Amino acid sequence: MTDAPPPDATQHAASAHAGPTGHRPRRALLLSVFFGLAAFAYVFDQLTKLWVTATMIEGERIPVLPPLLHWYYIRNSGAAFSIGENVTWVFTLIMTAVSIAILLQLRKLGSLWWALALGLLLGGALGNLTDRLFREPSFAMGHVVDFIQLPNFAIFNIADSAVVSAVVIICLLTLRGIALDGSHPTKDTVKHDS
Repeated sequence: MTDAPPPDATQHAASAHAGPTGHRPRRALLLSVFFGLAAFAYVFDQLTKLWVTATMIEGERIPVLPPLLHWYYIRNSGAAFSIGENVTWVFTLIMTAVSIAILLQLRKLGSLWWALALGLLLGGALGNLTDRLFREPSFAMGHVVDFIQLPNFAIFNIADSAVVSAVVIICLLTLRGIALDGSHPTKDTVKHDS
């Protein structure tokens, strides 16, 4: 008959197994959140663009909550604020690279908030990439459908909203020192040093 390990050894082994952040969400949950949000952002974006192109004429402006919100259907060949209108293909390449980079980072994913942010980012990127690839005037040179107009601001779409929301979350996570795997390197260093 062997003696039971001392309580300190059991606690140390359990904490080492849990990792530096304690209880991490299961990987299946993280991937479900990631793919679920990516799909939601993508489908919502494409359905709203389909609705706009089917019910509005390009250049048409419809008051929704005047003067705060209007639907204003335009097609944008550039990026935000119509930057780079003559190099549409560059944005197609950038969005493709961003989408691939996000998918490559999934193996490191260990945080629910990062899953949320990257899901929104991928869904938004793919929403606008679909426009670039398949809308007029030609493949990989398509113009993005924008329709949400706020006062003194660029006209945008649901994909843009998803991307901006993702960037805000990523900035907050970075400022708080939360890594993609869910660890807090700065807190871990302080605990280790003390």
